[in-house]
Amino acid sequence: MSILAASSQIVYREVHHRDPQQIASTGSGNCCFVNTNCGSPLFHRRIQDRRRELRAEAGFWPDLSRPAAEEMAPIHDSDHLDRILLQARDQSQPVLIDWMATWCRKCIYLKPKLEKLAADYVAKAKFYYVDVNKVPQSLVKRGNISKMPTIQLWKDGEMKAEVIGGHKAWLVIEEVREMIQKFVS
Repeated sequence: MSILAASSQIVYREVHHRDPQQIASTGSGNCCFVNTNCGSPLFHRRIQDRRRELRAEAGFWPDLSRPAAEEMAPIHDSDHLDRILLQARDQSQPVLIDWMATWCRKCIYLKPKLEKLAADYVAKAKFYYVDVNKVPQSLVKRGNISKMPTIQLWKDGEMKAEVIGGHKAWLVIEEVREMIQKFVS
């Protein structure tokens, strides 16, 4: 039986049988409403306790000490890229650059996933993006970009590795993760 809590009623799909004294059918055949007192504090406490038990059983406790996603900053031109690379060299951190375009669906879909990945490496690597339609073409040529999305890892002022993301986003993220782990010290 699947349950969905809704204000003062519980909505559920019946699997095997119906008890006509407890269930008032909505007429759809298998979606029914059961009137219960869901507003009581005891009910809410029991729900919260059950959620805690399920999380403990699954070994799931969210890490609230760091953000779930780290917003990537844009790169505007070659001078800006030079300053970023110089700062990263001083801190001996790699720089990940997502070369994307606003018209590219895969680029738009991949960006939030990269921002979630950036939260995992917030102290070890810096993440940026370049919208190729909003920057001078000299910057795009400097990155040697021919396909999008392209994710490059730069270290010590030069491009060390890249992933061209023309396939599934989860595969791209795994390839980017492996690429970062090679160069993170």
